[in-house]
Amino acid sequence: MRLIPSLSILGGVLAVAGTVDAQSRKPNIIYIMCDDMGYGDLGCYGQPFIHTPNIDRMASEGMRFTQAYAGSPVSAPSRASLMTGQHTGHTEVRANKEYWSKSPMVKYGDNLEYSVTGQHPYDLNHVIITEIMKDNGYSTGMFGKWAGGFEGSVSTPDKRGVDEFYGYICQFQAHAYYPNFLNSYSKAAGDTAVTRVILEENIKYPMNGKDYFKRPQYSADMIHEKAMEWLDSQDGRQPFFGLFTYTIPHAELAQPEDSLLLSYKKEFFWDRTWGGDEPSRYHASDHVHAQFAAMISRLDIYVGEILEKLKEKGLAENTLVIFTSDNGPHEEGGADPVFFGRDGKLKGRKRQCYEGGIRIPFIAWWPGTVEAGSVSDHQLAFYDMMPTFCDLVGVRNYDKKYRSKVLRTDFFDGLSFAPTLLGQSGQKEHEFLYWEFSETDQMGLRMGDWKLVVIKGVPHLFNLSEDIHEDNDLASARPDLVEKMVKIIHQEHIPSQLFSVTLP
Repeated sequence: MRLIPSLSILGGVLAVAGTVDAQSRKPNIIYIMCDDMGYGDLGCYGQPFIHTPNIDRMASEGMRFTQAYAGSPVSAPSRASLMTGQHTGHTEVRANKEYWSKSPMVKYGDNLEYSVTGQHPYDLNHVIITEIMKDNGYSTGMFGKWAGGFEGSVSTPDKRGVDEFYGYICQFQAHAYYPNFLNSYSKAAGDTAVTRVILEENIKYPMNGKDYFKRPQYSADMIHEKAMEWLDSQDGRQPFFGLFTYTIPHAELAQPEDSLLLSYKKEFFWDRTWGGDEPSRYHASDHVHAQFAAMISRLDIYVGEILEKLKEKGLAENTLVIFTSDNGPHEEGGADPVFFGRDGKLKGRKRQCYEGGIRIPFIAWWPGTVEAGSVSDHQLAFYDMMPTFCDLVGVRNYDKKYRSKVLRTDFFDGLSFAPTLLGQSGQKEHEFLYWEFSETDQMGLRMGDWKLVVIKGVPHLFNLSEDIHEDNDLASARPDLVEKMVKIIHQEHIPSQLFSVTLP
């Protein structure tokens, strides 16, 4: 019988003791990150309309965080913060810079498509989390959205420590759930680069118009199937690190017309319609509330299958699973966050540095290690994942070991929250959390219960302990505190030629 190792914190670094070999003692990690789920979209965070029994059970069996934050209020920079361990005043990618719009067009069937797709690449001289895990003996798989470099750039999964990838290199491509192609890379299969997988059944029908919904190959299900195949291939001999970056419930509102969707159509029988947005590839929807609710319940089914697979394979007690979202709720594609109360009583949406744009659901599940049914108000952000995972896998002084010798300004901004996960004392707290976002010219700084939101250079101050909805601007009443927080912003912001914001 395989013995599960015991875990303890020694000298601020996780030490592992047990009777199995060094590689198998290391915990497996699966990081499930969905797309544009608001803080209030799950039953365990107060959602009354959408059924999420598997994720709710995950919370009851694990730890639910109430003050966890994304890296940014929008997709690409939030993912960059996760991957680089940096906040958006330091990391290379700070907004959604696209590279596909000026590329020549190619044809798939009768469908015109961009020949190069993707976003601004991660800095090749700064290590990312998959490279660290790979360097420390982990099998690495990523399934879903990449958004960390355009096709053929210096930063694609095959070049950044990922053994298996299936999904979207480009987040614009991910706007369509029945796309012309997906991207794939498999080191085990002998692939030398990421390639396009043409979805032959989809391209028989036009991308635009009602015939789009005749396409049978639904990307979210296909991505999940590949993730499950990869997970099923893990035998426990080599530790594994999985990034399951699912694209739902991002717009567009589309999915198979199955029993799940039909049940919500009956529940929301009075549902409203939305006319579509062809340039953004968001197709029209006749049942926007039913579509949105069913997408989250579909995601919930995925999560349930992942947890059951880990239990079935006897890997659950040596696997940390985290579930979260990349930023706050969207209003794109006909979605209606007001109806569902998706912001969890927070102010703001995606693309805003108010709480609603950046505070996200965050659940950690690790049977026998993370206390079942626990709730934590520890303040964390995506850039804390790198030091936390390094602690858990036994990487000491990661910030020194992986600091680039090329860059003069190579920062790591995170703090490990491994002690919180393990129920240990000595958890370090952030002096502040930081965000900036050039597309809407906003910045955010949280310092304890105080929150500064800077919009086009104008600071607004809120006391979250008394004003969670950020309604009462106290900037004029507390100029001393504004001055202190503005000083931190100037300290943390390194200017970027590509992504500029107005400093206060």
